[in-house]
Formats: sequence, C-alpha cells, structure tokens
Amino acid sequence: MSLTTMSDGKVFRFEEESQSDRLARKSKETPFFPIAIGVCSLAVGYGVYMFKHRGKMSPSVYLMHLRVGAQGAAVASLTVGLIYTMVNEHILKKK
Repeated sequence: MSLTTMSDGKVFRFEEESQSDRLARKSKETPFFPIAIGVCSLAVGYGVYMFKHRGKMSPSVYLMHLRVGAQGAAVASLTVGLIYTMVNEHILKKK
C-alpha cells in the first residue's frame, strides 16, 4: 500500500496492482476485454502467416489490405460492444 500526500495535507491511500490483478479486474468489469485480446492475437497470427504465404502480391498492397481488414474488425467489435451495453442497460434494465 502506498501513501500520497497532496499539497493541502490530504493523504490518499492506494494499492499498486500487478498486471495479472489488473487483467482480472478488467475482465470482470468488461467481459469483452479478454475476447478482444484473443481476437487481436488471432488476427496478428493470421496476418503473419498470410504475409509469409502471400504469393506474388507486393508487401505494400498486402499491408494495405490487412490494415483495412483490421479497421473493419475494430469497428465490428465496437459495434458488438455497443449493442451489448445498450441491450443490458435499456432492454434488460441491468446496471
């Protein structure tokens, strides 16, 4: 536990959390967080594999296609998360 003293004399206590504790906390707060990490890891692995087996396509064209695909995946994951939040807060009334 660490103590931080402000200039006005107030003392704040906080605990430093490890990376595994932070990952566990984020996973509980937002269930899409570990899913997003897994999907990102799979996308990176797929991109590396396909880059090695791209055939005669130039690297710049392949990387441009990969960038557009990654942006599409990011927009799709944000849309799914937004729909999930809206359903929980407005339709099922969970807070």
